[in-house]
Amino acid sequence: MGVHRTVYQKTAEVLREQVREALLDHDAFEQKVRACELERCRATCCHDGVYLSQEEVEGIKKLLAENAEQFASYGLTLPEEPIIETRGGRSMKTAIRGAEPDELADDFPRHFPKTRCVFLDKQGRCGIQRLSMEQGREPWFDKPLTCWIHPIVILPVSEERSRPLVTLVSPENDPQKTEEYPGFASCTHCGRLDEGGKKARQVLAAELEMLGEIAGRDILGELNAVPLY
Repeated sequence: MGVHRTVYQKTAEVLREQVREALLDHDAFEQKVRACELERCRATCCHDGVYLSQEEVEGIKKLLAENAEQFASYGLTLPEEPIIETRGGRSMKTAIRGAEPDELADDFPRHFPKTRCVFLDKQGRCGIQRLSMEQGREPWFDKPLTCWIHPIVILPVSEERSRPLVTLVSPENDPQKTEEYPGFASCTHCGRLDEGGKKARQVLAAELEMLGEIAGRDILGELNAVPLY
């Protein structure tokens, strides 16, 4: 099982249970998107930090305690509380800071707050990912699972679906869309449809492969298979 590729074993097990029997939205992964280009997007998807499992909270705190000097060498000035409570204390997430004008993408969505996850440096690089790589681990090993899975979305069981759905969202079905808020994943650079890009199953092959390893199924192979109809 692919949980050996992440330090967050319990969190990966929860993800495994969600994805193991999930439906795959083949049509969504045939849509064209562009690969992550940090120079272009400037980590737009990280503007509001990330929600964390309790295991991820403990893991990041351990990283901070053991590697404070290394994080400082990245130019990160972390607040006293880099992980904060939100939603009335029901959730935990990484803290944010105000963004400087030159840190944001030229087409930064107007409805996104002009903020940054505190673990991003001035170039939009993730300090947690940098640390993992410099210490000889896989890039995503210490990174929260929600971070590396983006822009893939796992929609839960609903009245319309008896099983979860692994998909990419669009401006029409973005689960975070409201009358006042146009959405999140569908508004980030790698989550937007882009006719100049490539098929999502190709662009997101690494993410789909790791998700499949965690789930114990060949998700990428299933999406690449020739349809029988």
